Amino acid sequence: MKRIIVIGGGIIGLSVAEKLLSEGHDVSIIEQKRIAAGASYGNAAGLAFSEVMPMASMDMIKQSIRWLSDPTGPFAVIPQDLPHTAGWLLRFALAARKSVFDHSLKVQSQLMQIGKATLDPMLKRSGLCSMVKTTGALYLYDTPCQYDAALAGWRLREQQGIEWTPYPGQDLMNFQAGISKKIYGGVFAPHYQAVTDPNEFCQGIHAYLTQRGVHTIYDKAIAIHPGDDGTKVVLKNTPTQTAHKVVLAAGPWSGQLSGSLGDKIPLIGERGYNTTLPKAAMPELDKTFFFGPHGFVISPLENGVRVGGASEIARIDREPNYQRSRAMLLKARELVPGLQSTEGEQWMGIRPTTPDTLPVIGASSGNPQVIYAFGHGHLGLTQATATAKLVQELVDGVANTMDISALQAQRFRYSY
Repeated sequence: MKRIIVIGGGIIGLSVAEKLLSEGHDVSIIEQKRIAAGASYGNAAGLAFSEVMPMASMDMIKQSIRWLSDPTGPFAVIPQDLPHTAGWLLRFALAARKSVFDHSLKVQSQLMQIGKATLDPMLKRSGLCSMVKTTGALYLYDTPCQYDAALAGWRLREQQGIEWTPYPGQDLMNFQAGISKKIYGGVFAPHYQAVTDPNEFCQGIHAYLTQRGVHTIYDKAIAIHPGDDGTKVVLKNTPTQTAHKVVLAAGPWSGQLSGSLGDKIPLIGERGYNTTLPKAAMPELDKTFFFGPHGFVISPLENGVRVGGASEIARIDREPNYQRSRAMLLKARELVPGLQSTEGEQWMGIRPTTPDTLPVIGASSGNPQVIYAFGHGHLGLTQATATAKLVQELVDGVANTMDISALQAQRFRYSY
């Protein structure tokens, strides 16, 4: 049994802690605010195992350029923050090259396969099976051109074992009521899963961990350094903690600590927005709707309906611009006329995103007793149990389920 400290109380940190606990380790969590304080609180709730396509792609760059013309559109780069974000944007463009895209697609698919294999065992151990539902997902496209272009991506997904059914034209209207006639066609992924509520899911994992003896320290980790009797985590207001291994899973706040360990990782806080409506806003909603050309999702929750998405490239400390939430909600009502949106809770979350949109998983260059587990972008909830499995293997010194060289921090020294 090893003493392990996990820095970060979001879905990645919680899943890592649960897996290490299941293997008999003594685990503590350090969280600077509260459990699920960041993107884990208000995300779209999807276990998006079908989303193997890397975000860094030429199609995404072309679409993002079009979106930039809309000040409250689904993609925005804050000009005042370019001194902080320009380097990341350049690397993102370089990562969209076909060779990098194809490699990232392969790695992303492997992570998804591990995620699917490890999710159910985690749910059974923690008693949370009832919080995951198979809802299916409907991907919607405005025009025949968009629809035909999207089919190429779905054929790539099919090569990774993902099932889908096309619904062009009137077939879509017959399949799904309530969609505007402005939508031309859709693709349905029947095995898409979602959690009933991402915050409640995180709280459920944390309650299970606490019951099993995992201690949570609410404080900010300000430094990590080696010591004679283990690795030290220096905290702002609490005595220094010592452990055999430290897992850094602090989302977009991981960059400062990883940088102090010698790994300058191009990590950005990619900001997303949503509005959560009462269940009465659309009580019949039983599947997730993806509006890719408009950059947002409508998700059914246990006690609500969530309309969210967007990608805002900005400093991590910039104040939210809730005009984006309102713009998405207006567009959602236009495309799903039956959606009632008279009241709702607005929210902004910060996704930890790398230029190649793959997470950072592996040992630190400066201290091999520190293991990184961050940078999952839009896929933290989806890839949490896969990450936990890979981290546990690193902690225990056994062969990894997949080759993690493409996920290690050192990849940024040599490419894009």
